[in-house]
Amino acid sequence: MQSLKNWLRAFRIRTLPLAFSSILIGGFVAFSRGYSNSWVLIMALVTTLFLQILSNLANDFGDSDKGTDNKNRLGPTRTVQSGAITKQAMLIAIVVFSLLSLFSGISLIYLAFGSEYIFRSLLFLLVGLAAIWAALKYTMGKNAYGYRGFGDFFVFVFFGLIAVGGTYFLIAGEINTWVLLPASTLGFFATGVLNLNNLRDHENDKLSGKITLVVKFGFKNGKYYQVMLILGGLVMMAIYINKFHTSYWWWLEMATLPLFLLSIRIVLKNSNPKALDPELKKLALTTALFTLLFGLGLIL
Repeated sequence: MQSLKNWLRAFRIRTLPLAFSSILIGGFVAFSRGYSNSWVLIMALVTTLFLQILSNLANDFGDSDKGTDNKNRLGPTRTVQSGAITKQAMLIAIVVFSLLSLFSGISLIYLAFGSEYIFRSLLFLLVGLAAIWAALKYTMGKNAYGYRGFGDFFVFVFFGLIAVGGTYFLIAGEINTWVLLPASTLGFFATGVLNLNNLRDHENDKLSGKITLVVKFGFKNGKYYQVMLILGGLVMMAIYINKFHTSYWWWLEMATLPLFLLSIRIVLKNSNPKALDPELKKLALTTALFTLLFGLGLIL
């Protein structure tokens, strides 16, 4: 039982609502334009589940291997760092979830395109392989991009543009540049969660050689950056809704505005990085609520 608890802790269940939100937004946007495919949406969620767990396991291993996860870190104690899971066992789990992600991704592509669209299938297979690579290379290896200030960029691209835009295309089978607006919204919010993590751990990251944007530009500027991310996400969705809404129910997700503003206020007034840890979960759940209300607004 203790072993199961350790693995569940390594999976970081609290990160899943944020990952699922990106897929659901893509599905909701497709639905609003007259397209739906429940099986593709379900398989996209399964694939995202495996990829997110893979990313979390790789991050657990990578930060521990580089010494970033240590007694000075303010976030939750990681499983490899604490010895709850051995490095060898974690590497095996990483291989397993890499294979699960690959198999699930191939199944998703087949469900969406069958055997008719070879070029599309190959293109999405490359995207899937890139997603697996991104999950592994955030903190693993000598050239981990998370240690070179590129974590924000990759989170925006994969949680936003690719997750939302890719889901839309898999369901609708068409390219629509307007989808980039809600895709950017989820990209900004996901990057905001990462930035909160980096604000919390900026002192230890600096000492450990992990160069995040907060380490590079400072704690104060990191706070202003957080404001830009949250407001940017809200503005992108507002532009999209203003362009396409067919009823005022489309604005229902904006009921979460007080929660986002409260998050901004807490960040701006913060002087104790450790106090930011609960805000990661709150922002992820607020994003999930934002997503569900958007979907509900389309139905009403």
